[in-house]
Amino acid sequence: MNATFKLVLAIIIPLAVGGLSGYATSGGVADWYPTLVKPGFNPPAWVFGPVWTVLYLMMGVAAYLVWRRGLDTEGVRIALTAFVVQLALNGLWSVLFFGLRSPGLALVEIVVLWITIAGTTALFHRVVPAAAVLLLPYLAWVSFAALLNASLWWLNRSPAG
Repeated sequence: MNATFKLVLAIIIPLAVGGLSGYATSGGVADWYPTLVKPGFNPPAWVFGPVWTVLYLMMGVAAYLVWRRGLDTEGVRIALTAFVVQLALNGLWSVLFFGLRSPGLALVEIVVLWITIAGTTALFHRVVPAAAVLLLPYLAWVSFAALLNASLWWLNRSPAG
């Protein structure tokens, strides 16, 4: 497989996960999310698409930088496996939050996602430090997203009783 094909594939996969999760949850985004009470720091809706697109591109480039070191290396295989796991968790969050309309369940999941991203970043750093740097904005955004998710859960939780 040549380098250009690997790069394109490494970028398309995260973008596809983002596209699929967006498509699968569009109903919740359109008719449920607007009804939620939101914290004052909630970004406008138009911010999410461009931010996620850039993050998915950076994730793809990071994965490519690790992949080009060769799948015959155990560290590369472990790092890319962690990458696939965090990517699956990334897609799952959208399904839990928007598809199932469960901010509480999504909050638990985003903590697991954050831990997995942090672990993937550390594993990437062992193989290609620049690849880890490319994941730092993603980790920062998911940190913000976790705070936003927690706030949305708190502000919209059902009264006890």
